[in-house]
Amino acid sequence: MLDSAVETLNAGERPVIHSDRGGHYRWPGWLERVNAAGLIRSMSRKGCSPDNAACEGFFGRLKTEMYYGRKWSGITPEKFMQQVDAYIRWYNER
Repeated sequence: MLDSAVETLNAGERPVIHSDRGGHYRWPGWLERVNAAGLIRSMSRKGCSPDNAACEGFFGRLKTEMYYGRKWSGITPEKFMQQVDAYIRWYNER
């Protein structure tokens, strides 16, 4: 999934990846891909969950307001990304 997302980037784009400290975000294969693509990692320090509090709060709200309780079967990844983009625009402009 990361590789597919990286393929859609325009030249010079360096998105930020906000994540927890889960093992899959520290896996060497993941780190190699992130570094090769020039992406920026944003991760809380060990034992310091407030580091990413704003980001964690936003994604918790996104999941509650937009994701949970909806039927997503049959939705293409492109349509899902459009829904997420629309939610973010709504959230930022409310």
